[in-house]
Amino acid sequence: MDASAPQWLVALEGSGLGAAIRQSVWIYPAANVAHVVAIAAFAGSVVLIDLILLGVVRPAGRATLLQRARRWSMGLFAMVVLSGLVLFIAEASHVALNRVFQLKLGLIALAVLNALVLGSRAETAIAKLTDTEPLPAHASRAAAASLCLWLCVVALGRFIAYV
Repeated sequence: MDASAPQWLVALEGSGLGAAIRQSVWIYPAANVAHVVAIAAFAGSVVLIDLILLGVVRPAGRATLLQRARRWSMGLFAMVVLSGLVLFIAEASHVALNRVFQLKLGLIALAVLNALVLGSRAETAIAKLTDTEPLPAHASRAAAASLCLWLCVVALGRFIAYV
């Protein structure tokens, strides 16, 4: 534990739940595997959405596919967050002070904001278009920002252990 961390983080890490996660033979490793698998599946759904919004992938039924992929990505993001929370609780006082982790959280917030504002706006606009009509420019901007942000989030997530 890092005594310089805010008291609530030290308490969270030192709680019965934090101890159970750290001491269990299965909980931490299972959460770690779940986190990686959820990230991979989430990344796949986000890349599909973004490639459609960029116009690289042009499926029949584009609006329907976007809507389904968006639903899947939201569920998968929830799995990423829940498994990440388990990992965080086990080392809350140490991880929360890590600048790379803090930057990662900031980029996640930006990526989620991008998805909620620009992504939903693009999805609404696309629902009114036929599959052959060009996509609005804001859809491409949202997709490009999404790809960049999520790529950085994943890279920073891997880098946390080395800082």
